Amino acid sequence: MPNRFSTIIEKDKHGYYTFCPELEGCHSQGDTMDEAIENMKEAIALYLETMTKDEITQLADRQLFTTTLEVNVA
Repeated sequence: MPNRFSTIIEKDKHGYYTFCPELEGCHSQGDTMDEAIENMKEAIALYLETMTKDEITQLADRQLFTTTLEVNVA
């Protein structure tokens, strides 16, 4: 059964940058969003190879939520 991890993707003038908040220091990039996502999957898999099964389960049990907030600036 695959584990689920959050991924944040940012677009800038150089392409797409992505990181996984649950896995400190786990990030990747790509010229397209699809490429960034595939590269991130590989980065997560490599990161998880360095962890024990219990560590992976503990991280996978975390639930992160994102939303967009509208804020007025004076």
